[in-house]
Amino acid sequence: MPVPAAVRPAPPPPVAPAALVTGIDAIATEFGGKVGIAVKSIDEGWMVAKNGDQRMPQQSVSKLWVAMTMLDARDKGRVRLEDSVTITRNDLTLFHQPIAGLMKDGSYRTTVGELFRRAMTMSDNTANDRLLQLVGGPQAVRGFIADRNLGNIRFGPGERLLQSRTAGLEWKQDYAMGRAFEAARAKLPREVRQAAFDSYVAEPIDGAGAAAIANALARLKRGELLSAGSTTLLISTMQESRTGRARLKGAVPAGWVLGHKTGTGQDFFGRTAGFNDVGILTAPDGKSYAIAVLIGDTRRPIPERQQLMQTVVASVVANHR
Repeated sequence: MPVPAAVRPAPPPPVAPAALVTGIDAIATEFGGKVGIAVKSIDEGWMVAKNGDQRMPQQSVSKLWVAMTMLDARDKGRVRLEDSVTITRNDLTLFHQPIAGLMKDGSYRTTVGELFRRAMTMSDNTANDRLLQLVGGPQAVRGFIADRNLGNIRFGPGERLLQSRTAGLEWKQDYAMGRAFEAARAKLPREVRQAAFDSYVAEPIDGAGAAAIANALARLKRGELLSAGSTTLLISTMQESRTGRARLKGAVPAGWVLGHKTGTGQDFFGRTAGFNDVGILTAPDGKSYAIAVLIGDTRRPIPERQQLMQTVVASVVANHR
């Protein structure tokens, strides 16, 4: 009888730098409030996480999933970046929507590619919601997340419904004009706003775990989610982001490159329903890390939130090997 070949033992799992494990734990523990942090080595495979599975409000971090869904449709020949799109007043959302300033006589003609660029580099809410419409709405994005097994990531109902529910309002399209939304929100009794805010923060309809986001970014970088061309386009566009310069990007040293997406929710008496930054950090030697820092709820001032994110990046850089 043939002698069976010896069974080789499985290789040991990758081990993260001990100093980084200790450091991330201390950063999150000492900060105060709800915070989730995850760092994934894309090359070696280890992950360091603190509260990594706790769902936090994503806010505009969720623009990543819209962009991926659109690029997946492009890979399948259903969408082209040069396709023409018209923005009208009925498409306007709220808060940050610089594309609204380009409308003449009630409309603005643009392309899918420009909407994508504006959503990812400027975090333009109207550009993103119009892309969301084009790809088939929230169900299409949820389908992409499920098909790619991205795990602990929810996708909400779109900007208008998400923000109105968080405020305790029912959406009216009139709120998209000027400061109408803020004015209507200000008229609400404080207890109504607090109940809506607390409900959203406790169980965000667009919630995601930092670990799931870091894993998704690592898979994106490895080319497992989109075609090679779409992967390169998305990451390079993230590297052109103009938002959150004092968040993760504030600690990126010379020679390193960060492609990232921020997310910021509504404020309620010193609290913010999501203050986030996630991205892919690449060292001069080409090794890269997926980083997700999600602050779900805290009373710490904005400079301290930004410093938390910068400290995470500094810890990753210090432990790079």
